[in-house]
Amino acid sequence: VQLQASGGGLVQAGGSLRLSCAASGRSFASYSVGWFRQAPGKEREFVGVIARNSGFNNYADSVKGRFTISRDIAKNTVYLQMNSLKPEDTAVYYCAARSGGPISRFINYDYWGQGTQVTVSS
Repeated sequence: VQLQASGGGLVQAGGSLRLSCAASGRSFASYSVGWFRQAPGKEREFVGVIARNSGFNNYADSVKGRFTISRDIAKNTVYLQMNSLKPEDTAVYYCAARSGGPISRFINYDYWGQGTQVTVSS
C-alpha cells in the first residue's frame, strides 16, 4: 500500500490544521494507521493511531484532547485533525500503516508516507 500525506503548513499558535493520509493500492480499512512526528534534532515520536476495522483510537499524552484521528473508508483516507496548536507541535508529520493492531512503536509499521511539514508560530 502506498501512502500520501498532505495538509501541512504554517499556522499561528491556537490555530488548527487537518492532515490527510491517502492510501492507494489496497483498502485502508484493514490497516491500523498511525501518525508520528519528528522535530529537528529529536527522535520520531508517536502522535496517535486508529485501529484497523474499528473506531478505537489512542493518542500521546501531549496531544490528547487536541488532536483527533478519523477514517473515511470510502475515500481510503485517514485524517489527523489538530486543534489548539502549540509551537512545540512543530515537526514533520508522517502517517504509517500496519496490518496488525494499533501500537505506538514506529519500527513496527510497514508502510510510510513521505511526511508533511507543520510549523506553528508563537
